[in-house]
Amino acid sequence: MRFRFELAAVLTAALLAAASASVQAQQVRLLVQSSALAGFRYHEAPALFPELRTGDRLDLVREPDNPHDPNAVRVDWRGRRLGYVPRRENSALAWAMDRGEPVSARISTLRAHRNPRLRVEFEVYVE
Repeated sequence: MRFRFELAAVLTAALLAAASASVQAQQVRLLVQSSALAGFRYHEAPALFPELRTGDRLDLVREPDNPHDPNAVRVDWRGRRLGYVPRRENSALAWAMDRGEPVSARISTLRAHRNPRLRVEFEVYVE
C-alpha cells in the first residue's frame, strides 16, 4: 500500500513538472486590432507590393515627433516603410508602445484592389 502511495506521489510530481514546462513553453498572443495600411501610395508599399506575403512580420515604429500626428505608428516591412497605422486607430496602440508593451504585427490580407487603401491589411498583437 505504501509503495502505491509513493508511486502515485512520484507520478503526480512528474506530471505537474511536465505540465508546468508545457505552460512555460506556450506563448499567448492577443489580437488587439486589425487595420488597413494608411499611406500606401506615399511610401514604398507600391513598389514592394509584389514581394509581400500574407503572414509576413511587420515592425511597428513609434514616431512621437511626427509633425502630422503625435500618435503616429509607422509600419515597416524588412526595414522599409510601407505606411502607417490609420490615425483614427493609433492612439491606444501608441499609448501601449510608449509604456513598453510588447506588440507585434503581421500582414493578414493582400488584395490587388484599385483602391490603395484596401490593398494591405494587418493585425496587431500584444504578447
